[in-house]
Amino acid sequence: CDHGKLAVYLALAGISPKVVAVDNRPMPLAKAKALARQTGCEDRVDCRLGDGLAALQPGETQEIIIAGMSGETMANILSAAKWVEDPTPHFVFVPATRAGHLRRWLAGHGFAINREEPVEEKGRYYTAISAVYTGTPIEPTPLFCELGLVPQAGGPAAAGYIRKQLARLEKQALAPMELPQRAALEQLINEVKEC
Repeated sequence: CDHGKLAVYLALAGISPKVVAVDNRPMPLAKAKALARQTGCEDRVDCRLGDGLAALQPGETQEIIIAGMSGETMANILSAAKWVEDPTPHFVFVPATRAGHLRRWLAGHGFAINREEPVEEKGRYYTAISAVYTGTPIEPTPLFCELGLVPQAGGPAAAGYIRKQLARLEKQALAPMELPQRAALEQLINEVKEC
């Protein structure tokens, strides 16, 4: 939960009658508790020290937001909490990096991405990923792992997100690599350019 701003916002705006804010570090959690106290919503924001989803009980929440870390870390958090393999909770992920890794993991572990909302903040591009567990794993294409549902979202943030991903792939293509890997990367670059 870091500083607790999202948890407090969800409580104050009436979006959620109760919010469980989890962080694995005592100092950020103390800041979240202080913010909840200062804003008068400490009775609606339950701050817990814990690693990932380990601080939650199965079935305790209907909405789970994991934000501000790499997609790989998010996948590791989900892997450690097998109880998330249930269609009841709805997930929102906002990976700071490695969104493609998260998309691949979600698809391969039976989660369906049903919406993505690309955003831009101070020249940096992110995507908010909405997902639910279906129990039906699929093998996603490299293009889906790279962009997910961002091309369908449209708008300036989507275009910027795609440009950012393309630039990263083109930089990656400058490194030495085996011929089959290079061919796959070049094909992916061409597919991204078409978006």
